[in-house]
This record gives sequence, structure tokens and C-alpha cells, in this order.
Amino acid sequence: MDIKQYDFDLPEELIAQVPLRDRSSSKLMVLDRKKETINHRSFKDIKEYLKKGDCLVLNDTRVLPARLYGSKAETGGKVEVLLLHQGSNDEWEVLVKPAKKVKLGTKIIFGDGQLTAECTEIQAHGGRKVRFSYEGIFLEVLETLGEMPLPPYIKEQLSDRERYQTVYAKEEGSAAAPTAGLHFTNELLKEIEDAGVEIAYLTLHVGLGTFRPVSVENVEDHEMHAEFYQLSEETAAQLRRIRENGGRVISVGTTTTRTLETIMRDYGRFQASSGWTDIFIYPPYELKAIDGLITNFHLPQSTLIMLVSAFASRDFILEAYRTAVEKQYRFFSFGDAMFIR
Repeated sequence: MDIKQYDFDLPEELIAQVPLRDRSSSKLMVLDRKKETINHRSFKDIKEYLKKGDCLVLNDTRVLPARLYGSKAETGGKVEVLLLHQGSNDEWEVLVKPAKKVKLGTKIIFGDGQLTAECTEIQAHGGRKVRFSYEGIFLEVLETLGEMPLPPYIKEQLSDRERYQTVYAKEEGSAAAPTAGLHFTNELLKEIEDAGVEIAYLTLHVGLGTFRPVSVENVEDHEMHAEFYQLSEETAAQLRRIRENGGRVISVGTTTTRTLETIMRDYGRFQASSGWTDIFIYPPYELKAIDGLITNFHLPQSTLIMLVSAFASRDFILEAYRTAVEKQYRFFSFGDAMFIR
């Protein structure tokens, strides 16, 4: 399958640079897969499309302030470090810039020496393993020295770092936000629950590989980066009960979807599980875990637009994207939302 089949024209001015003041005031495009109809609403209206007995599934991962700026101990040369995955004994997989300047044994100093790192392994594509040294609690040091790892297409500074977190973010570990969840407020979630819709939580720590454009011409040749997920027994039992009672499982975001589809693929049902997933969903993959999907508008030629095309259809999704451009929807992380039912 040619990657160009998932391309579309996107004016740069439609890439949202800052979040809206009110999270839930974004636009909502509602797609009906069977009728292939498109409706335009406000995100606050999402509750009108959820029914008593349905279950909204949210990814409760929390984004780390994972971008660090330091200098080489020997030369003072500037180095940017982006945390990806935590290993053992304070060792992390990271991306570094400029990569060629960070060799095995290179030491990097952050702040006034509150945090130091030593390169312990060279990996591909600018990847490194580093071991951190510090006093106190690592996450507290990171909160002081780190910055939010906003995607490269966002050029504006974020005045409030909590706006790149969902209101229900809890489990520290992501290098990027599960952006479909950014539209929810605590008030809207309460209204949804009061209407008889259940809320369920799982965790998938989002890595940068999820959001990178595919660099190969043939979609089948693309390799996904693995990401850690966890689904509790409580949530698994909740989702089984919802399905048994005829309710719908509504997934908030592609990260939630990938977690649920990984579990359904591996076990054939909702089951407590944790581990690493590199599932790559694209047509003609048949999604089995979800009945509806809330998602943002994604990059051209990305794995995310392929996933939503597997849930609906490529032609219908690309029609919806063309409509979104015509109607001046805002795209990507701080952009507007789509509900596919």
C-alpha cells in the first residue's frame, strides 16, 4: 500500500498553535460510518451522542516534562535531551541533539549540576542510553529542570504546562499527550457520568514514534515503536460487563484504541494485561474492541490517520479531512475533535 494514499493538503495556518481557553469549546465533527454522513457540532455536545450503558475509555497517562537542555561537561557544548523510556538504575532511553556530539562516556550537566547524565550506549537515529545522577527524587528534579516536549509543529511557547495534560492525567511516563482527551473538562465528564455513561481508565505511555510520519513508501514496511500499556482487572471486568449488557465501548484517542485492540488481539476478550505493544493498525484491519472513537485531526501520511481509516474507511476519512480544511477546523494536538460512530 502506497503511503501517498494517506496524503492531503493542509494549510499551515490550520495547525493549532495554542490551546483554547475552554477545553470543551473546540469544534466536533461527527461521522456516521454506516450512513457516511458528516455533522458539525461543539465538543460540549459529545454527551448527546453517548447513551446510558455506554462506557467512555480514557488513557490516564501523564506527560513528563521530558525535554532537558544541558551542556557537555568537557567542552560546554549545548545538548538537548528528550526522555523516552525509563530502564533500571536511573538509566533512560533518550534522543539527543546534536547526536554526533554525544559519544559513549560523554557527561552532560543540567541546571547548576542538580542533574547529570552519562552516555552508556549508542543507539540508532540519534538514540542513546544515559544514566542520570542526582540528589532527591528524580521526578521532582525533572519538574524543576524539564520542559514539556511539545511536538515540532507547535512553534508557540506554552504558558501553562497543565494545558498539555488531560484533566485526568495520573500515571507519569509519556513523552507526548494523548491529545483526544485534552477536550474534556471535569465538569463535562461529570455531566457524562450523570447521564448514565460509565468512565473507565487504562494507561499507555505515549512515545514519539506514534506521531512520526511514515518514512517508507510502502505502508507495510513501517515499524512501530513499542509503548508500555496497562489494563487493570477492574477495568477489564467493567468493559466485559458493558459489552455483555449491550453497551458501547467508546475509545478516547488512538492510544486508548491501540491498547484495547492489542488486548483483544492477544486474548480475544478484555483481560487484565500489561506489557509493550507495537501494534500497527491500518486498512483492512478490522477493529474488534471499540464501537466508537473520539480523536483529533492527524498529520498527513501518519499511522494515526491510517488507524482511523481502518475504523471508518480511507475514502470517507479523507473526505472528512477535506471538509475539515474547508470549514477551517484546527488540526493536531491543540486542534478540534472528531467522533466516529
